[in-house]
Amino acid sequence: MEHLELVDRLYLTVKRMILDQELVPGQKLVQEKLAAELGVSRSPLLKVLQRLETELLVESIPRRGMYVKQLAATEIRDVFQCRAVIEGLSARLAAERATPEEISALRDCFAPFVNDNSDLEAYARADRQFHQLIMKYSGNAVINRLELLTNIHLTAFQAGLLRTPKDTLPEHRSIIEAIAAGDGPMAERRMRGHIEASGRLLLPD
Repeated sequence: MEHLELVDRLYLTVKRMILDQELVPGQKLVQEKLAAELGVSRSPLLKVLQRLETELLVESIPRRGMYVKQLAATEIRDVFQCRAVIEGLSARLAAERATPEEISALRDCFAPFVNDNSDLEAYARADRQFHQLIMKYSGNAVINRLELLTNIHLTAFQAGLLRTPKDTLPEHRSIIEAIAAGDGPMAERRMRGHIEASGRLLLPD
């Protein structure tokens, strides 16, 4: 049991390091060094890296080792297509199920940026939290197990493109208002449009 708890804690730590770009795309993961830095043995670290590989955050290259994954354009396209459908459904379900307290939490994500949205790193964190909360508030247990979808912001950073708060803040707020109004179809349309717009920016026709 203690070993499993260690693996879970280590998984969250390494995942955060990747999402926060402490470990950058394309970087080789020298397991002995990383294990020493984290104060663990290689055995639980290997389990964590294998788990992250299933989430497209790490890749194992034969005879070379394990690396922080750098997604190809086709993989980014495929993930955005899935994300538009599943997060659109999440928004629809959240509109049907979210409590007033949960809607308030969604609004709180972007409250600091209404008058000043110049801190792009803070905004990106709020953006990621917003999408995670909507999946959580969908109340759908299967959606909430799709860890890959919570990692999509990493692909945006890897591609070197991220839409500005000026573009996305009005979209985020319009999604929240549709959820607050209990309008599932509208929330779904707005979420899908929001994600598809980012996908077109990353992968123009």
